[in-house]
Amino acid sequence: QVQLVESGGRLVQAGGSLRLSCAASGLPFSSYFMGWFRQAPGKEREFVAFISWSGSSTSYADSVKGRFTISRDNAKNTVYLQMNSLKPEDTAIYYCAAALRGYQYDVEEYDYWGQGTQVTVSS
Repeated sequence: QVQLVESGGRLVQAGGSLRLSCAASGLPFSSYFMGWFRQAPGKEREFVAFISWSGSSTSYADSVKGRFTISRDNAKNTVYLQMNSLKPEDTAIYYCAAALRGYQYDVEEYDYWGQGTQVTVSS
């Protein structure tokens, strides 16, 4: 049974930092592209970042580029999202996801999802 479990979300002030983690089990982790998405109240789930199988390739949404960094540790079956210079508009539930096919930006292309972790940025 595949499980993706996110952690690290909490309330933080604008300008602060958080590191989210996503621990994966039940799948050959290094064979999956990993992505982070987020969903704010009343909005659709949107792409945040992805990282390739080995971690050599990454991509970011324009809204987070230069502030967020995605990374992975295949030995620990874990993907991370370091979030710096947080803004109130970053407030959302953050989800990690796994895709067998690489370089995917669409929600529909990801095969497995975590339950999400709440990030709230106060102004």
